[in-house]
Amino acid sequence: MTVEQNVLQQHSQKHQQTLLNQLREVTGTTDVQLLQQALQVSNGDLAEAVAYLTEKNAKVPQQDETTYYQTSQVSNDRYISVGSQADSNVIDLTGDDKDDLQRAIALSLAESNRAFRETGITDEEQAISRVLEASIAENKASLKRTHTEVWSDSPNPYDRKRIDNCPVGLKNVGNTCWFSAVIQSLFNLLEFQRLVLNYSPPARVHELPRNQKEHRNLPFMQELRTLFSLMVGSKRKYVDPSRAVEILKDAFKSSESQQQDVSEFTHKLLDWLEDAFQMKAEEDGDEDKPKNPMVELFYGRFLAVGVLEGKKFENTEMFGQYPLQVNGFKDLHECLEAAMIEGEIESLHSAENSARSGQEHWFTELPPVLTFELSRFEFNQALGRPEKIHNKLEFPSMLFMDRYMDRNREVTRIKREEIRRLKEHLTLLQQRLERYLSYGSGPKRFPLADVLQYAMEFASSQPVCTSPVEDIDSSAPPGGTTGLQLPPPSSSAEQDSSATAESSGSASGTAAQQQRAPVHKPFTQSRLPPDLPMHPAPRHITEEELRVLEGCLHRWRSEVENDTRDLQESIKRILRTIELMYSDKSMMQVPYRLHAVLVHEGQANAGHYWAYIYDPHQRCWMKYNDIAVTKSSWEELVRDSFGGYRNASAYCLMYINDKKPFLIEEDFDKETGQILSGMDKLPPDLKQYVKGDNELFDKEIVEWNALQARKAQQEKLALAAAAAAAAAAASTASSTSISSSSPQPMSIDCSPPDNAALQQDPEYMEQPSPTSDSKHLQEDTERAISRASAELEERSPEALLNAALKLEYARLVRFAQEDTPPEKDYRLHHVIVYFLQNQAPKKILERTLLTQFADRNLAFDERCKSIMSVARAKLDLIKPEEVNMDEYEIWHQDYRNFRETTIFMITGLELFHKTNYVEALIYLIYSYQYNKELLSKGLYRGHDEEFLGHYRRDCLLKLNEQAAAMFESGEEPEVTTGLGIMNELVVPCIPLLLLHDTERDLLAVEDMRNRWCSYLGQEMDSNLQEKLTDFLPKLLDCSTEIKSFHDPPKVPAHSTLELCERFGRIMTTLCKVANHGR
Repeated sequence: MTVEQNVLQQHSQKHQQTLLNQLREVTGTTDVQLLQQALQVSNGDLAEAVAYLTEKNAKVPQQDETTYYQTSQVSNDRYISVGSQADSNVIDLTGDDKDDLQRAIALSLAESNRAFRETGITDEEQAISRVLEASIAENKASLKRTHTEVWSDSPNPYDRKRIDNCPVGLKNVGNTCWFSAVIQSLFNLLEFQRLVLNYSPPARVHELPRNQKEHRNLPFMQELRTLFSLMVGSKRKYVDPSRAVEILKDAFKSSESQQQDVSEFTHKLLDWLEDAFQMKAEEDGDEDKPKNPMVELFYGRFLAVGVLEGKKFENTEMFGQYPLQVNGFKDLHECLEAAMIEGEIESLHSAENSARSGQEHWFTELPPVLTFELSRFEFNQALGRPEKIHNKLEFPSMLFMDRYMDRNREVTRIKREEIRRLKEHLTLLQQRLERYLSYGSGPKRFPLADVLQYAMEFASSQPVCTSPVEDIDSSAPPGGTTGLQLPPPSSSAEQDSSATAESSGSASGTAAQQQRAPVHKPFTQSRLPPDLPMHPAPRHITEEELRVLEGCLHRWRSEVENDTRDLQESIKRILRTIELMYSDKSMMQVPYRLHAVLVHEGQANAGHYWAYIYDPHQRCWMKYNDIAVTKSSWEELVRDSFGGYRNASAYCLMYINDKKPFLIEEDFDKETGQILSGMDKLPPDLKQYVKGDNELFDKEIVEWNALQARKAQQEKLALAAAAAAAAAAASTASSTSISSSSPQPMSIDCSPPDNAALQQDPEYMEQPSPTSDSKHLQEDTERAISRASAELEERSPEALLNAALKLEYARLVRFAQEDTPPEKDYRLHHVIVYFLQNQAPKKILERTLLTQFADRNLAFDERCKSIMSVARAKLDLIKPEEVNMDEYEIWHQDYRNFRETTIFMITGLELFHKTNYVEALIYLIYSYQYNKELLSKGLYRGHDEEFLGHYRRDCLLKLNEQAAAMFESGEEPEVTTGLGIMNELVVPCIPLLLLHDTERDLLAVEDMRNRWCSYLGQEMDSNLQEKLTDFLPKLLDCSTEIKSFHDPPKVPAHSTLELCERFGRIMTTLCKVANHGR
């Protein structure tokens, strides 16, 4: 065989193996002969091969395992090789020329090369494209999302402004959370970040071959540079990756928006980056094989050592992302052990020339960045679609790779053999322990120690009578418990004469039992209530029999307990020995620290992606969820990543060599020695680009500030115009100058009049006409005046006003300090109570209370008129500098907001109680949001946040249940209505629950998502399936960015009396419902 033929054979076999691996991944079929047959029938078309296997898989028997190794001798392309970079030092084991095979291989390779020259697309890329297009055609509008449904930016730029040096998020531009998760993980590898930022395209870009331009890896590289530069120096909280995403999406030949397969995306990304750096390296380097930084960073090598039909072989192969099977394994080391050993490997270590086949993989060179793909998807042959594996898989934060290195091959083999022997012994011990813990031959089994204890209790029990039915009264109703009662030993004389014999026997038996040593009962046992039927007991047993039996049972139970304890301790010792097998220092020399965990939540055909990335400078985990970047913890990472708990689990683990700190170290300024950060890290061209973008954002902020200033000025002018009109109407009464010599209730000083201040009194303090609100205040005011008049001898208007002010203020202080039941809130009764509880300034309280007594509608008797005149005169005398009217208006606006929030809350709760959840949700959502704004200023500015959050959350859960029930009905109108409720109401509200990250809200979101994800495994009409797959991405792909929601409903004005009555009614009703529920 010539060298060229050998190379052709290797290349063709590698390409064939790539197709086989892709087909195996899509269909879940492990039979290599069947996979080869499918490819042959379909002429290499993966889509047709998938259809062929789906139809034929049930009819084809499984082949022998050795078939796989016929194709794995030369290469095993389950691993991502690097094209021409891979080493293939293959030992030829066949020794025979097969001309027909070589001609077929040469022909296949020629055809492949011709297609590549014409289209610029490799067979592998065409195969990927065909599989993706077939998937799109099969699911039709699966995972679609129109641009109008993408989360919109907040119009307020301050909501989008980066805070200090917080990491920058990436906007989800339509099912692109997969892009964000991968890019953030790579960006936070500072060495990778430097390589991208400092990349300069080859000088002869325009002279490159056409196919390389069509691959568009250089344009993508440029877009990635600009994206990284914005992530470094932008003033924005998050940036838009649309241009880079579009270039990448084009490579998949997909005309419709869809959630890409993340592993394929990562492969494509690294391939493009490798090609881009390779071109640059070839231009700059003088060596025959210039170093490619992407290869140096992400690719390693392993040695495949094996036996094929008795013949030994060795292969050195390159790998990038290392795939691991999850199903059937509990932790990462078990996955790795299984991936490193395939087939029957006994013949590798034996001198005999066995016909068995197998191979071991040993890493010869590990990359600085070691990435594991966790295969959490498998193809369900019965249902004809992929399914996600939710099994729990643990992984450590620090991974030692020594046991998998080729240099430790012999030591590891010895340790593996020892572990194998220990596990065999462990299995035997566990089987023996199980016989002790599950004793019996029937369907129900119990611990043997408990069985012996129960037998001991039975033997030592005292019989009540000779028959278990004699003590039951036949006249008692069914289920009655009117049995005879056992008397205490000292009262045997009080028994009936008809039971004298039994009584005497019982008494003597009891006395004998008291003389025996008490039986040791370590298990907690319930005492039977006196009205329950009698306990079982032996009819006849002698003292000798009982003594022998108790002795035997007690001894046997002690023996069983000792045996059980010994077995448990032995099992613990073996498990500990296995756990520490690789803990010696010599096997802890290759440490890899966990850098990033990429998480998928959902099912195989729909879901949401995010990433946890370790920040070594802050020494904490960060959660990168599209635009939201928040601090996290190892506990949260474990909850979301290990799997088995929710629909969320890790699908990719990125470890970095802990002995190579350059991967995550910042650059230093060569002159000053200071760490470079922000814009200082960028090359000049990118620095200019980011500076321009920041100037645009600054301009946006300036325009927003100007817009808000104009709005505030317009509002101020409108208020001034209204105040002027009110002042003109009030100018008919002349002000009377009154010198104040008597003590004031709250030290109100005499000053020149300030008519402008009087013009802004709030509407609930003074009404131009006698409304119910003003009547409520008038009654309180007149009551205070009457009490003051009765208590004072001096009847001058000023003295009466001061006394009435003191009485009213004292009454309101009592209200503010009183502990009230849930159905009563004195803040709704009077604004002063609200101000007192929130510690409003004294001058605000004085002016507000004085305004109450200055109401023109107070009364028409002379006493009240005179007091009103004095109060208005005092208001006129307040100096402008004494009361800040802007602050005064803010406090009263806050109270108006409090009343409005209360109306929203009451309306929402009333509708919720009437089970009108659709209408209730809008009110509850807005009441919660408005209330949260109030509480941000003080604890007593609003209502109980937890209370409102409970009903908001409960309303969403009720709506979710209603919508799910409608969907389950299968009726077209019901299904449409149910999905409409979810799309219009529930889905837009989910970011509100995720925003504040409370445990109950997160669990509620999880429950809602799980309810809909559970339908994926069920049989349903194709129309329903299409609607479900169209809806699920919207439910699962919810970032914390708030989507535009319904405008708040208009609420009518309420009098104080009406507001308090409605509040009391609904709170009383809800309290009764809650108490009834408990």
